[in-house]
Amino acid sequence: MKISVILGHPYKHSLNAAIAEIIVKTLKSSGHDVRFHDLCREHFDPAVPKEELVSGTTRDPLVRLHQEEIRSADGIIIVHPNWWGQPPAVLKGWVDRVLRENIAYTFPAGDSGGGLPIGLLRAKKALVFNTSNTSAPREDKVFGDPLQRLWRDCIFDFCGVKDFDRVMFRIVADSSADERSAWLEEAADRARRAFPSP
Repeated sequence: MKISVILGHPYKHSLNAAIAEIIVKTLKSSGHDVRFHDLCREHFDPAVPKEELVSGTTRDPLVRLHQEEIRSADGIIIVHPNWWGQPPAVLKGWVDRVLRENIAYTFPAGDSGGGLPIGLLRAKKALVFNTSNTSAPREDKVFGDPLQRLWRDCIFDFCGVKDFDRVMFRIVADSSADERSAWLEEAADRARRAFPSP
């Protein structure tokens, strides 16, 4: 299977980077064709140029590469921290620039964009890994778990990916080395179970 793994975190020694690294290693050892992108290290530009917004096409070769890969992916894995209940700006910009109309979704003939979308992504499964310093009860009660709604309903379901799962590792700030090691093992196991060997 072709699996796209996207990391949105600026620090190369972060827990997020370690999660992405073990996922990529696990999937490759399982025989998958893994396309890994560390958005910050690639210097992915998250800002949508006005010409791109109006035309719906891009001249940026890196954005085009991401669009081609995501369109052909059989599975998608996203790794990022919870910042203000959202992904970091570089990952939000990736969504804005890569998951465009006629790449990730379209609308029925005669629909100007106000109706129900038709998802175009080939991927059947999406998995999102998050890290957070907010406790689960506070996340659910006070904030309503916005990342779950964002990735499941507003992005993947919109683009036609119906099989979705999300894992949150918390609380990172005061976690022990043993806890972080266990999280990495869980990340590898989740990736392995979501995408078994071909």
